[in-house]
Amino acid sequence: MFEISSIGQARDFVRGATILGTGGGGNPEEGLKLLEGILSEDKRIRLVDLNEMSEDSIVVVPYYVGTIAPDAKTRKPVKIEEPIKVAFKEMEYILGAKISGVLASELGGFNASIALYMGAYMNLPVIDGDLLGRAAPELHQCAVHVFGIPMYPSVIVSETGNRIVVYEYSDIDDYEAIARYLSVLSGRFVAVVDTPLRMEDARKVVIRNTMSLCLKLGETVRIARTRRTNPVEEVRRLLGGWKIFEGVVKSYKYKNEGGFLRGEAIVEGISVWRDKELKTWIMNEHLMAWIDGKLAAMAPDLIIFLDEEGEGITNTVLREGMKVNVIVVKAPEIWRTESGLRFFGPRRFGFDYDYVPVEELVEEIL
Repeated sequence: MFEISSIGQARDFVRGATILGTGGGGNPEEGLKLLEGILSEDKRIRLVDLNEMSEDSIVVVPYYVGTIAPDAKTRKPVKIEEPIKVAFKEMEYILGAKISGVLASELGGFNASIALYMGAYMNLPVIDGDLLGRAAPELHQCAVHVFGIPMYPSVIVSETGNRIVVYEYSDIDDYEAIARYLSVLSGRFVAVVDTPLRMEDARKVVIRNTMSLCLKLGETVRIARTRRTNPVEEVRRLLGGWKIFEGVVKSYKYKNEGGFLRGEAIVEGISVWRDKELKTWIMNEHLMAWIDGKLAAMAPDLIIFLDEEGEGITNTVLREGMKVNVIVVKAPEIWRTESGLRFFGPRRFGFDYDYVPVEELVEEIL
């Protein structure tokens, strides 16, 4: 077990989680605000390995579903200030058992932080791991599906006052549609608590040590700045990835469509990439990338935009004229399997491509 006990550690954690959010994963400022608030109340943020949990433990997954588009607004008066707390307590009532711990749905500045926040608020340990190993746009991108484990029962609560329990769904397409539609009704997002797991199943699906990786990544960037070394290079080295581009955002177009931020970013190269152009396709996160029309990376591998200070750039703040560094990293192995690619490969997002691992693509472009 280890603890996040200082504001500095919280900042490091959110910084690292934002980098691994690949442009999505929620608003890091809101995530940091949650952690600062809970630490100011002298609550403990405790992270544990799965092996530290007793065999009869039940862990649940709190997160938010909805658009991250900066122009999204709540359409009705706010009736529930913290819907995630309402959803959490309702889940415990449905299960008829005490919840033993909290597990992050994905990485990202907000959705990883909400797991830490809820763990501290409920005085429960947080598992050092998550169900994705990065951020992704849909509920389909959850490791439980690879093993045929359901995400139900589920509690979905909106700040506008909707409280819905999904005891069972016919398939993940329907569940995604239900949660997404409720977020659209609210105008922005809904709070979700789902995927109650016993340890037998948790050991199959959890991508381990990702929360400690977020902390280490954020710390590495901070230390690189202090020592005046290159934080972008330090991120690349720690993640075992490749820097594939550096340039200035020439064009960034997006729209809020069906609860997703969908868009395209075009970056004009500088330095050794002068006279080259990178394009990414975005569905909340950067999921596909091309350099001069040639594939450079594809889902499920990570496409990360960093500024000069090594900070992850979310797609809510990405702007034309912004200088960016683009890093690509291998996805967790679970997503590179045949089963994983069904839920997170390029064909899932409508692209007629067979998956090619990023390490093979970079050999052709670097």
